[in-house]
Amino acid sequence: MLGLLGVSLATPSLAAEVSAGDTAWMLTSTALVLMMCLPGLALLYGGMVRSKNLLSVGMQCFAVASLVMLMWFVIGYSLALSGSGVFVGGLDHFLLAGITGDAVNGSIPAALFVCFQMTFAVITPLLFLGSLVERIRFSTLLMLTASWSVLVYAPICFWVWGGGWLGSLGILDFAGGAVVHINAGIAGLVAAIMLGRREGYPNKLMPPNNLTLSLAGAALLWVGWFGFNAGSSVAADGSAAMAMLLTLLAPAAGALAWMFMEWRSKGKPTPLGIVSGVIAGLVAVTPAAGSVSPVGAVVIGTVAGLACYWASVILKPRFGYDDSLDVFGVHGVGGIVGALLTGVFAATYLGGTGFGDGVDSMLAQVGVQSLGIVAVIVYSGIVTALLFWISGRVCGGLRADAEQEVEGLDTAYHGERAYNL
Repeated sequence: MLGLLGVSLATPSLAAEVSAGDTAWMLTSTALVLMMCLPGLALLYGGMVRSKNLLSVGMQCFAVASLVMLMWFVIGYSLALSGSGVFVGGLDHFLLAGITGDAVNGSIPAALFVCFQMTFAVITPLLFLGSLVERIRFSTLLMLTASWSVLVYAPICFWVWGGGWLGSLGILDFAGGAVVHINAGIAGLVAAIMLGRREGYPNKLMPPNNLTLSLAGAALLWVGWFGFNAGSSVAADGSAAMAMLLTLLAPAAGALAWMFMEWRSKGKPTPLGIVSGVIAGLVAVTPAAGSVSPVGAVVIGTVAGLACYWASVILKPRFGYDDSLDVFGVHGVGGIVGALLTGVFAATYLGGTGFGDGVDSMLAQVGVQSLGIVAVIVYSGIVTALLFWISGRVCGGLRADAEQEVEGLDTAYHGERAYNL
């Protein structure tokens, strides 16, 4: 029921039989999720910022991805998916000890499971990067990323998928509604508030430099999401096929819900709006992809499209925070919507596959889902704030100097320009 818990998270076996079909699918899924990170998010985010910051976003994406991969190798995987604790894993696989060429985890090689999980660890901080673009100090971002991946992502991953307390309560989070999206959305919101608004925001126009890049990036995200959701079955089976179907239906519903709401409110449907709706639907179906029916997925996608539009277009201006690329509005709110509605549509009498282990009613399942949401919000919010503050103190500040921000981070930090006209 928990998706990634479909395989053993104990010390990998040396005698189990590897399934060629499952292995081939998981190799593909891992590559698809990496494609979501690079180039997917890099293009989506890069096209949405001003031209003077386009290259800085690409640089940040590559640097963050590389850093998290190494942190996962050193200690992240071990803390997230080994040991028998309640709140955090152990050191069984420190420096990937025990992950040998012949070790098996379920029906796939243990090394492949490490790789698949690594891509989830990578995409989560990359998501909240979108809240901070165009003004964060590069050194501060690197320190925050390194500490956050170990002290925030790994424990929350363990709570849900590694045998921790939320998993034991029966939470349903098939592919990362809480672990990835709510976690990233809250971290992005907290860090954006601490970082402060971009120079001139909201009075100065800050048009995207190239929405064609963003459309291409969003398309790559949608394709890559099949690895994200269908890959979370950790097998080439019927569950993966159903997750793939839901990963088509929910974003389609989210796209049209956002498009028609924007059309009605502003008079024109925009390309950026429709891709935002697609991502909202993808986010919301992520926790539900192993538990709900196609009808449930369409409802979840529709509600997410409307809710995320409200959060991004109405809520953000009302409170005045500068979540640059609407990470909280889409990933945070979409993740919350998806997590809650998973508890509803998992019911067998609504076409779902059933509630979590030990949960016997819709009300109880929604209660467990709500507890998980609150726990992730509180923990991620508080620890992110602390780590960001420490990173700023060590690295000489949270954000670029005013002059660097006006010049643009491409040249101020990296010495190159996206466009030489």
